[in-house]
Amino acid sequence: MKVQQFLDHHGIKENPFGQEDAQSDHVFKEFCLNGTHHPVWDKIFSNPTNPSTSVVFGEKGAGKTAIRMQMIEQLQKHNMEHPENRVFVIEYDDFNPFLDCFRERYSGRKRRPERLLSYWRMWDHMDAILSLGTTQLIGQMIAPKDSEKDNINSVSKAQSSQLSHLEKRDLLLLAAFYDNSLDMPAVQRWNRLRRRLKFRYWKTEWERGLGFLVTLTTVGLVFYLGNWKDFGQWWIWLIMFAGWAPWLWRQTTLLWKAWRVTREVRVFDHLPNALRKILSRIERRELAGQPIPYRDRSDDRYELLTKFQTILKKLGFANIIILVDRVDEPQLVNGSAERMRDLLWPMFDNKLLKHLGVAFKLLLPSDVVYYLQREEKEFYERSRLDKQNLVTSLDWTGESLFDVACDRVRACATDQSSKPSVRDFFDDSISEQELIALFAQLRVPRHLFKFLYRLIVDHCNRYTVDNPSWKINRETLHKVLSLFQRDLDAFDRGMGTG
Repeated sequence: MKVQQFLDHHGIKENPFGQEDAQSDHVFKEFCLNGTHHPVWDKIFSNPTNPSTSVVFGEKGAGKTAIRMQMIEQLQKHNMEHPENRVFVIEYDDFNPFLDCFRERYSGRKRRPERLLSYWRMWDHMDAILSLGTTQLIGQMIAPKDSEKDNINSVSKAQSSQLSHLEKRDLLLLAAFYDNSLDMPAVQRWNRLRRRLKFRYWKTEWERGLGFLVTLTTVGLVFYLGNWKDFGQWWIWLIMFAGWAPWLWRQTTLLWKAWRVTREVRVFDHLPNALRKILSRIERRELAGQPIPYRDRSDDRYELLTKFQTILKKLGFANIIILVDRVDEPQLVNGSAERMRDLLWPMFDNKLLKHLGVAFKLLLPSDVVYYLQREEKEFYERSRLDKQNLVTSLDWTGESLFDVACDRVRACATDQSSKPSVRDFFDDSISEQELIALFAQLRVPRHLFKFLYRLIVDHCNRYTVDNPSWKINRETLHKVLSLFQRDLDAFDRGMGTG
């Protein structure tokens, strides 16, 4: 008996339980993105107009990535409905590029994954977040595409033209330090942004002009006097050097600052000379006193974050929401709870999590809850998790899992008005309450989908095409459940795939 034959009989056009990962699950994306939410959705999502930080711990398959995708969908709707009060979304879910660059800064035993992440600091997270936000914003400003008009963080030409001179300067500073794009060379991309903002830099060339002027005047006087032998005199070269001294001093100072930035911003690679060229396009008086991330501290990063927020508000973004997910997937973490702890704990700082106008949505693996419960008073005083909308376990009841299964069945139904249910797949002797009790043992949606897929396949393998059976009986249900629970126990011990 074919699986599709079984599904067609129940009015289902495709297997509702064939996918396990929300990112590749088209049924979830097309039909369940807006209607199927976890019971604590409201606490996690909050109000986009005044968003708040949420810290959520859930086991693998509990729906953390699905919640992130649902939040993006809801925030995009909010931005379309409130164009003057939008939310700028930063998806902080791919740690591999940042960790790889971070690892290159160390050598010897310090490069070992079990030791490397102990050197990760809060300002490394801030550098990574500012890099993601700045790169995304600048990409929207210098290369807008018609296909990106509905982009959640889109920026129009009219909006970018509203920036004041100081805000343009701040945006160019952020671009110098945090624009990390491989589309084009850094200097070329920065110059394109400068032209888009109509930010002139001719005043920064006075040192170079002075050097050329002194050199040409000196050479001209020597030619005019006709004494060619004077070119061998030391005072001629001293005069020309004095003319170039201001330019040389400024370029040397900028190169020193650029080199220090490349050492302290450890999550992506900077080219010191390219950064020097960019900074030399900003006037000395406008660069003086500005925050530059060349120290091993967070103060400069907070000031740059505040500048970033000011620019976004002028562009129509009232708040920033940072979605943190897939912490267990980076190659250097490799699912290790200890390494996840080392990567996450620097972020647990109340000053960062409660920064005005910024809301973090941390969707974290439940593996690190063990270490969270063993922390001392100092950690809790610094993190103030009691104020962060903490959800220590993303639990699913049997009833909520039953509803999720029914929603997916209805999403795949050929006739939406018939409102089919997952209960229709089972024999009449199996009650809905019995199914709910069995589903509760599976704990999370991913395990439920795997089980139901295996159950349907096993049921179809028991019958032929000519003698089909349209209902799953009790014997098949309990046999498949027993085998699946054995595999699930092995998965919980880290010895299987679930």
